[in-house]
Amino acid sequence: MKNIITQFSRLFVGVLFIISGLIKLNDPVGFSYKLTEYFSEPVFNMPFLEPFTLSMAIVLVILEVVLGVMLLVGYKATQTIWALLLLIVFFTFLTFYSAYFDVVKDCGCFGDALHLTPWQSFTKDVVLLFFILILFFNQKLIKPLFSTSKTNFAVYLSVILSALMAYWVINHNPIKDFRPYKVGNNIEKGMEIPEGAPKSVVEMIFIYKVNGVDKEFTEKDLMNIPEGATFVDRKDKVISEGYVPPIHDFTMTKDDSDYKDELLKEPKLLVFVTYDLTKSDPAGMKKLAKVTADAKAKGYKVIAMTASGADEIAKAKKEYNLDVDFYFCDATTLKTIERANPSIVVIQKGTVVQKLHYNDVDDLKLSDVAYSL
Repeated sequence: MKNIITQFSRLFVGVLFIISGLIKLNDPVGFSYKLTEYFSEPVFNMPFLEPFTLSMAIVLVILEVVLGVMLLVGYKATQTIWALLLLIVFFTFLTFYSAYFDVVKDCGCFGDALHLTPWQSFTKDVVLLFFILILFFNQKLIKPLFSTSKTNFAVYLSVILSALMAYWVINHNPIKDFRPYKVGNNIEKGMEIPEGAPKSVVEMIFIYKVNGVDKEFTEKDLMNIPEGATFVDRKDKVISEGYVPPIHDFTMTKDDSDYKDELLKEPKLLVFVTYDLTKSDPAGMKKLAKVTADAKAKGYKVIAMTASGADEIAKAKKEYNLDVDFYFCDATTLKTIERANPSIVVIQKGTVVQKLHYNDVDDLKLSDVAYSL
């Protein structure tokens, strides 16, 4: 019985680590954004680590896949199980911290393929910790499945293939797109809220200074605010989260007006997405001028979307000879649309028909006539 439980734990942990790792390896840039969120001020306040998040993300996801393979084939069981234990303890701490303090809404354990609440993520890690502890106390039952040479080959091959996959997706696009802006999805439909969908329950909290001390009052307490109290601020406390559409916070703002309703009606719209012009790849930006000319010649309306300010926009337009209008959109939303900075998105009447990394400009397909839906 002990051996059966141990081998089940081995299979369960190994497969789950490989699946979780491959999903994140499919989109290491997205996972690096999640690490940046953990290192930001509201959470651990370690901004000095933010420049290294992509490298850290790549190492972690490759390690996750390789450890899963090592466990399944029985490669150096003691070292493998110790590494798994340390990794899961680290992840369990992160998910507990984010859940308890409500600072990170989604741990990113399964990328955009499966979103878990903070407490669901913590529960998942506790379950994994339980099974890894079974392996830890029964290490002698973990035997290699193959000869030493074949076992070593399987592990080395997993390292090589994982590294090649990481290299590919970073320099192109995720092999499988799980995001709400994937090709074939309609942006307007993604923003719709179904009839009868649950609405968020929000309580307004009013902050007043009473005798030099900030105190909170609910709407019911407003009639009992002490005399002489001065209003400081108001904040909204979410009691229960309602339905949140897959696409939200999407704007195409210019001169304080949102043009998304108008632009998403365009039959031939080509969009340059660059969430931060100061961080955009110069080689990629240089390719956009030619793309603009080719697209306009074929009847496309060409625009750019960014979260950068007016000065950065003016500088980029001059430096890269970009004859396009820039529209503002939240940086997080732009990072969700496309990982590359810059990238190219072709939209037809609100439907995404093509997405390209700047390295794949030659694969851009521009039609002389509008696509038909």
